[in-house]
Amino acid sequence: MTLIPLAFGLAAMAATLAGGLLALRLQHRLGRILGITAGIVIGVALFDLVPEAMGLAGDRWSVRSLMIFVAAGLGGYMLLDRVLASIPRAEESWRGHLGPAMLCLHSLMDGLGIGLAFQIDTGAGWMIALAVLTHDVADGVNTVSLSLAARSEAAARRWLVVNGIAPMLGVLLGLAIAIPATMLAPLMGVFAGIFLYIGACELLPRSRALDPRIRTGVASLLGILLMLGVTHFAH
Repeated sequence: MTLIPLAFGLAAMAATLAGGLLALRLQHRLGRILGITAGIVIGVALFDLVPEAMGLAGDRWSVRSLMIFVAAGLGGYMLLDRVLASIPRAEESWRGHLGPAMLCLHSLMDGLGIGLAFQIDTGAGWMIALAVLTHDVADGVNTVSLSLAARSEAAARRWLVVNGIAPMLGVLLGLAIAIPATMLAPLMGVFAGIFLYIGACELLPRSRALDPRIRTGVASLLGILLMLGVTHFAH
């Protein structure tokens, strides 16, 4: 039974790396890639993380409480970003790594969800694993795109490797430890807020600065619609 979640972890790793390598090949179209990446990240927050948080909440958390966690994620990430921006040389040192690091943490949580689900129920494990796989290609694209916008191709490749390893590491942690079920919904809410900030306040302005034509806006809308379709299929 343990081999099944591990196999899903390997599949998630392969899908993430494939998406990232595709983004590296298309980096000469970075404006449009950032546009669609912005839409994908916003779509993940709205159609994946928020509904997942509500589903996990049950009777433990109200909708209003979950939205407070979403706001806390958005506001906390914004404050951290602004604090780092005020530190001399932070942009050149490690501020530009903040966004990709959050995406990697999300991938770690995806793998953790797979491992925990298989501990609880095999059927639930399969459903969650398939849902994760449907957007892992997009995770790789997002990581590379954000790294290219903030850092360099070398940094993008390093973060892609980290993001590729993250789901498998999450699966191993999920099989080895037990996280209180009451904390999963708030964590998903916080990640939703972080992703909303990254998509709307970082990626959208960068895509428009690189390519101010309407096609980048259309690309962002397509990214949102893509995640709507993917999450609808997955769930």
